[in-house]
Amino acid sequence: QVQLVESGGGLVQPGGSLRLSCAASGNIVRINAMGWYRQAPGKQRELVATINSGGTTNYADAVKGRFAISRDNAKNTVYLQMNSLTPEDTAVYYCNVAGKTWTVPYATYWGQGTQVTVSS
Repeated sequence: QVQLVESGGGLVQPGGSLRLSCAASGNIVRINAMGWYRQAPGKQRELVATINSGGTTNYADAVKGRFAISRDNAKNTVYLQMNSLTPEDTAVYYCNVAGKTWTVPYATYWGQGTQVTVSS
């Protein structure tokens, strides 16, 4: 199994920045795609950004130019740098990892979620 521990959420004023981190641990053989999703109250969970093992990134239109996803393969960690935050970015942010362990050939895993609130 893979365990994901997220950190970095909190309360920030409009225009501010936050950096989320998600560290994966367990009997990992290989991690493929890593990503961030978010779910605002009353809305469905949506893609924010993904990054594959080669470093190719993909962003939702709503965050392009403001958010940056990156990963540290040595640490099995994915980051989300969020700049120019607006109240519309308020949501619970979830880390998602796809990979292989010694006991499971391929699966996706979710973090517990971290709250991001943008408010003055």
